[in-house]
Parts: sequence; structure tokens; C-alpha cells
Amino acid sequence: MTSLDAHRSGFACFVGRPNAGKSTLTNALVGSKVAITSSKPQTTRHAIRGIVHRPDAQLIIVDTPGLHRPRTLLGQRLNDLVYETWSEVDVVGFCVPADQKIGPGDRYIAEQLAKVAKRTPVIGVVTKTDLVGKQQVAEQLLALQQVMEFADLVPCSAVDSYQMDVLADLLVGRLPEGPQLYPDGELTDEPETTLIAELIREAALEGVRDELPHSLAVGIEEMVPREDRDDLIDVHAVIYVERQSQKAIVIGRGGERLRAVGSQARKHIQALLGSKIYLDLHVKVAKDWQRDPKQLRRLGF
Repeated sequence: MTSLDAHRSGFACFVGRPNAGKSTLTNALVGSKVAITSSKPQTTRHAIRGIVHRPDAQLIIVDTPGLHRPRTLLGQRLNDLVYETWSEVDVVGFCVPADQKIGPGDRYIAEQLAKVAKRTPVIGVVTKTDLVGKQQVAEQLLALQQVMEFADLVPCSAVDSYQMDVLADLLVGRLPEGPQLYPDGELTDEPETTLIAELIREAALEGVRDELPHSLAVGIEEMVPREDRDDLIDVHAVIYVERQSQKAIVIGRGGERLRAVGSQARKHIQALLGSKIYLDLHVKVAKDWQRDPKQLRRLGF
């Protein structure tokens, strides 16, 4: 092998304001749903690793929470997770949506990124180009160029696969030479229980009011094969909220809302596990869990 066709392997992460399209990009590059997506900000709460397999490279994408000014202990811990990830990856993709003006939040992230850019290349990524015309994409690229010095700039769209291969090539080009880090076919190193909890939370986030998403957490109590059947897995899960009034919203009138959440989550979990599942969902109040270190630890933060 010459160094031109040597195998590369390493880590990349996407950063940006909440809802800049980071998780959608991760899923599109991996070719499978490994990170949950929602129109609600602060959807991502874990650094989920998605693995892209190519003949010439193995790219591990760490999907991080959106960087924001924290108002709770949970918010602070999510930001800490972002900074920690930046220090460990080989290349960073800074995501800015094509349909939103670059604002103070983006500049704040750029200031923080400038500290790592000396040793880690940062690629500017204009996401969601399917939502605007070519002229607006060009203007956004010019505006992004003013924010900081990038190793490369690329516009793309995960929805219509526009320039996703170019983005992948730019990220891979910045990886060090090295062998595969994960076996063929593995798409993430997250435990199944974490992915299942996230799929339930994604279903619960749909259609809820703005103040509720931050207050939702999901814990998997038990996941076991049904004793008398080899084609069925019992999953017992709890959706935690912070107040009694929120519990009523998640359950809905006559339990209608919770049933809809269970039905939607079940489809995605069955696809993930490749097996039928029985999903047992309960809603519990864990008062002010976002600000309580003990409860945050129990919920995996």
C-alpha cells in the first residue's frame, strides 16, 4: 500500500447550535438511525458514536449535544461533554443551517472552536441546503467564512443526499492512517438499552409543548426475552418528568398520548433489535431531576 491508498481511521464530530442538523447528518453518513432527531432543541444528550465503513477508511462520528448557555446542571454537563469530545477527535465539522442567519450562538461556538483549531482541523458545514435556493446557500457560505478560518467549507443536505459524499471525503481526508477500530457491520458502540431509551424519548418529544422536552428522561428498567417465546422481548421503561402537570401531558386524555408514544417507539425498537417487542411504559415524576446531581447520575448523566 502506498500512502495514497493507505487505510485511514479516526474520529470526527459535528458541533453547532441546537437543531443545526447534526444528528440527521450523522444518521445519513452512517446509513442507519443511530442518533435520535427532533425539531426540539437539546434533543441529543449523549455522545453517540456512529460508524461509517468504507473500503479506504473507517470514520467514527461522535454526535454531540448542541452547545448552548446552560441554565441547569444537566445543561452544564452536556456542554462539558461537547468540550471533552472536541479534545479527543481528529476533525470537527461546524454545522450552520442554510435557512438561518448566523447569530451570536454561532459566533460563541466559533470562539470556543478557535481554541482547538490550532491542533484539530475544523470544516465549515452549511446544512439543510434543501430548504433554500442556491443564492442563499452561496450567501451563507460567505457569511460562515467570516466567522473563523476553516480547513474546508462544504454545503450539503442529508435529506436529498446533496454532497454527502463530498462531506465524507473531506472528513476522511483529515483522519490519520490506521487500521479498522470496529468490526465490519457494527454501526454504533452504544449499548442497546441506551439506544432504546433514546428511541422512546424521541417518540415522547413529538408534539409536546416547548417547556416539556428538557424535562423528559427515559430509563430502561428491564429488558428480557419472554420465557415461553423466542421471538418476543419484554422491555419495561419509565419516562421521567419533573412535575405532576407534565405527567398528565405525557399520558394524555385517557392514556391516549402514552399509547401513541409506545406505538411509535415500538416500531423503531423492533427495527433496531430485529425482534418483536412488548413495550411496557410508565410515567413517573422525578422532581427537578435536571438540577439534582444524584438523580442525574441515576439517569446516566
